[in-house]
Amino acid sequence: MRNDPLPECGVARFLILLDGPWATLIVRELLHGPHRFTELREALPGISAHTLTHRLRGFVAHGIVTRTAFAEIPPRVVYELTERGQQLRPVLDAMNEWGINTPDAVFTGV
Repeated sequence: MRNDPLPECGVARFLILLDGPWATLIVRELLHGPHRFTELREALPGISAHTLTHRLRGFVAHGIVTRTAFAEIPPRVVYELTERGQQLRPVLDAMNEWGINTPDAVFTGV
């Protein structure tokens, strides 16, 4: 957890909470509804269990995701966006729209 004060700039705050390449993709998956840990790993090829665990713990700590553990055998844990997490939908929609409408030449440098 951070001990230093959060910046006043909203963009800087956003980047602190959604740091790293996987954070936004985890939120994208959770926008489709609750997921179990394994479902998230399967939806995000290449993410390590350590990284997914770390990101989910941070999201829970910041009130972006809830973690519900069910007393079953085997244990079942479900992750779901909170209302604050759901507020990221228009942000990700805008990112998606921008990415879709950006010509391939921008990415290839041509």
